[in-house]
Amino acid sequence: MRLLFSSCLMVISFAAISQTRFPPLDKSPMDMSYYPANYPILKIQDKASDPLVARIIYSRPQRNGRDVFGELLEYNKVWRLGANEATEIEFYKDVTIGNKMVSKGRYTLYAIPAPDKWTIIVNKEIDIWGAFKYDSGKDVVRVDVPVQKLSEPLEAFSIVFEKETVGFVLTAAWESVVVSLPINVYDKPAVIKKPVKKAVKKN
Repeated sequence: MRLLFSSCLMVISFAAISQTRFPPLDKSPMDMSYYPANYPILKIQDKASDPLVARIIYSRPQRNGRDVFGELLEYNKVWRLGANEATEIEFYKDVTIGNKMVSKGRYTLYAIPAPDKWTIIVNKEIDIWGAFKYDSGKDVVRVDVPVQKLSEPLEAFSIVFEKETVGFVLTAAWESVVVSLPINVYDKPAVIKKPVKKAVKKN
């Protein structure tokens, strides 16, 4: 009886699995970058000398022969900084962006591209698709960064973190355009303790 019952369960489970519709391969695959770069690999190799500071999760659209900036992506309009779900960044420490402290946690990144600059936006709204319901009232910080030109066109949109002399930068590039956002680990100001005056006893 138990054998028959188990067999029935297996048949039902197999039927359920066979009816599951798995999504096709995404045209804009999801990817992630870490700072320090390649942190998970360094961690399993016991070579991670610096603590984890940031991780970004984003989807990577392809050019496919299209003109991107000014055509596929209109200038001066909010972009999800990738494809599909809005790009998400997580800070594992408090950081400074544009002279403003951003507390550790998860955020969404947007950009407003223009021919000579991009406005990079850190926003509190997370787990959202696209930029259709972008709410500027939830912005944490906005920073304008200059546009630079790549020597060779880039087929897939890409984001990486790079170490700098002071802090690090988030570099985003696509087509023939590249921008970099400076980020520093937040240093809390030292607390200066005022000397405690001792009460003088009167004779």
